[in-house]
Amino acid sequence: MQKIEAIIRPSKLEDLKAALENIQIRGMTASEVKGRGLQNNQKQYYRGREVSVDLNPKIKVEIVCHDESVENIISTIINSCRTGKHGDGKIFVYPLERVIRISTREEGAAAL
Repeated sequence: MQKIEAIIRPSKLEDLKAALENIQIRGMTASEVKGRGLQNNQKQYYRGREVSVDLNPKIKVEIVCHDESVENIISTIINSCRTGKHGDGKIFVYPLERVIRISTREEGAAAL
């Protein structure tokens, strides 16, 4: 099993959810996060003063899946979230040692 973490633009979350639903991926966790990378600092005004925003709002989507689903999920994330501009995000893939469903104590593939 693998864990996929994708950091994406907030405006792309609904597109990603729909695209994952199309490939029968329903289980995910989404969190609001902030981060920065190659995206330029943005200037905003707060109470008449210019402030530099160097941490941009993002969404972190976490998906646990079987090994054979990883490439399909990665392709789906890229196709639904890519704009071709800095700030589109990143995808991280981690091996997962153990998964346990709390309610039933099922483990491994049965817990997904």
